[in-house]
Amino acid sequence: MTPPAPEPAPVRVLLCDDHVVVRAGLLALLGSEPDLDVVGEAGSGEEAVALAAKLSPDVVLMDLQLGAGIDGVEATRLIVGAGTGRVLVLTTYDTDADITRAIGAGATGYLLKAERPEELFTAIRSAALGRTTLSAPVADRVMARMRTPPPTLTDRERDILGQLSRGLGNREIARALFISEATVKTHLGRIYDKLGVDTRAGAVAVAKEQRLLS
Repeated sequence: MTPPAPEPAPVRVLLCDDHVVVRAGLLALLGSEPDLDVVGEAGSGEEAVALAAKLSPDVVLMDLQLGAGIDGVEATRLIVGAGTGRVLVLTTYDTDADITRAIGAGATGYLLKAERPEELFTAIRSAALGRTTLSAPVADRVMARMRTPPPTLTDRERDILGQLSRGLGNREIARALFISEATVKTHLGRIYDKLGVDTRAGAVAVAKEQRLLS
């Protein structure tokens, strides 16, 4: 008589969210699934990186906004780069810049907190197997961006974007390009509008994704 196949090991999950109440809710929610095992909780990006290195979870459930210190994108980059776990982003933010930065950092999936529990469970199991899972609104944004031709930037806007990618501030950019700070701010506003972002980091991330930087 053939012995029964052994039960697969539970998916080991590390939670990273700076809100204690959110972590408690996730802990209770995932605890209802026998094949999902929360092995640790982190309240900051630095803590998530350290715990991932120590625990080697199958999946790190990562929020993007983590208060002081490194954000969820940088934590994702460090965890994926070290090979200490796959990262599934779980956040309320679905802007093009956030999605681009997270996926560019190596996130296996991108889920919104408004998803039903069943969708979350499925996404965690998929992430553990290395399969990509995107919330429907996120997938729609990704597809829309792929179908949309890249924006046209003027030479001056490209110059400013290039300086921005080097981490320069408005005053430094103005000095480097021999223009006023007011002119830099005006061009930055136009760049943000064209790229559909509202932060400097978002502009650089989208510019890199669409290869707008030389």
